[in-house]
Amino acid sequence: MSDFLATPMGTLVLVAAQSLLIVGFVMISLLFLVYGDRKVWAAVQMRRGPNVVGVFGLLQSVADALKYVVKEIVVPAGADRAVFFMAPMLSFVLAMLAWAVIPFNAGWILADINVAILFVFAVSSLEVYGVIMGGWASNSKYPFLGSLRSAAQMISYEVSLGLIIIGIIISTGSMNFSAIVAAQDGAYGLFSWYWLPHLPMVVLFFISALAETNRPPFDLPEAESELVAGFMVEYSSTPYLLFMAGEYIAIFLMCALMSLLFFGGWLSPIPGLPDGFFWMFIKMAFFFFLFAMVKAIVPRYRYDQLMRIGWKVFLPLSLGWVVLVAFLAKFEVLGGAWARWTIGG
Repeated sequence: MSDFLATPMGTLVLVAAQSLLIVGFVMISLLFLVYGDRKVWAAVQMRRGPNVVGVFGLLQSVADALKYVVKEIVVPAGADRAVFFMAPMLSFVLAMLAWAVIPFNAGWILADINVAILFVFAVSSLEVYGVIMGGWASNSKYPFLGSLRSAAQMISYEVSLGLIIIGIIISTGSMNFSAIVAAQDGAYGLFSWYWLPHLPMVVLFFISALAETNRPPFDLPEAESELVAGFMVEYSSTPYLLFMAGEYIAIFLMCALMSLLFFGGWLSPIPGLPDGFFWMFIKMAFFFFLFAMVKAIVPRYRYDQLMRIGWKVFLPLSLGWVVLVAFLAKFEVLGGAWARWTIGG
């Protein structure tokens, strides 16, 4: 068996199996994330939520997915059919592609590349095209307005997300996620993680992640009261399901990034307890719970407020933080709390 895996065909089979494992994990998690999302909203609004299909309603997401798949696909008469169907596929595939460089545990990664952060941002930037294509191909002004809103919003908040992550890169001296987690492995457990030295940026990163993924209270591209579901208004059945799945996968990816960049990834919060995938999953689930709580309790912003926060508040703060971290790392303030790249080198 080991001889076969050493051959090009064996390597291809191994990579395909690992890829399917990651896709399976993300898609199964997606079913329960949607269920958890709806349960959180229901609890905040003091109602039951999904509770009929399956035990405690656990199979409600499966039933909804099957309903979307078997429904008729309606295409507007004036739509560009090729682009119309390509847009949801692009959104879904690009959202899944970023998971190739996300480590779930030490060595549990499909592609352990040195520029993993750059890869994630390159793929995330391309997701804008799926939204624009979907709005334009529908041949209607309302989806097109929604797609333009989404493009402006995603590009605006990608800038602040990138600058915040530059601070992490300065502290670590690497764009590799495994190296970033290793730099947070200290004797003080959770107090050795980056959330403490980079504390102001944790809040900014979380809010920017909400806006980047079009998540409430920043879901202006698909605000029902303004644009009647935005760029997805002409979509139904499986294409709509792909758009929605891509959005949730991107949200789950942001939860993974927060866990890796600021909260130690798979590291145990208490010294002495074993590290492992369990901690990584718990952290990702916790951040998704925060995403769900924000949707349930925070009112929607106006679009001008959203853009003003991004360009006039988050951009200057994140840019100033990069300069400050560079200074703190250069002079190794507080014993090198911002200069973990000096460890071992």
